[in-house]
Amino acid sequence: MKRVLFVCVENACRSQMAEGFFNALAKGKAVAVSAGNKPLERVNPFAVEVMKEAGIDISRQKPKMITAEMIREANKVVLMGCGRDACPIIPKKVVDWNIEDPVGKGIGKFREVRDTIKRRIEEFLAELNEEEKQEREYQSSKHSDYAGHRPKKRTVEKSK
Repeated sequence: MKRVLFVCVENACRSQMAEGFFNALAKGKAVAVSAGNKPLERVNPFAVEVMKEAGIDISRQKPKMITAEMIREANKVVLMGCGRDACPIIPKKVVDWNIEDPVGKGIGKFREVRDTIKRRIEEFLAELNEEEKQEREYQSSKHSDYAGHRPKKRTVEKSK
């Protein structure tokens, strides 16, 4: 099963929303966790509220400190927009979605960011599904190519 790690500094808003959307929309085919290098004590109440409006409850999620194990287990790592200067150093290929931090900008900005995250998650899941499909096709063709290249049995005709 694919594992995705969403990362931002405080792990209290954008990455928590991404984790919530991903796990709801992936429907058990993949799993996401989120973390940060300076996690706050709780998820931002506005993030909880706007996610509830979208039908997803993240009220029980807790900000988490990023660990080497999380990074190692992740097939994909997504930075939410904190940039390389503020986000923790990740020793693997990452994607930076560069999503604006809504903190301090009102509930309207939280809704805008939520909608952006949802759209990005939907696109990301489609990409993951396509990668998985291509991997299955590759594995299938690899096995069928191998089977098709087996040496033929040699027969020796007996002279009469």
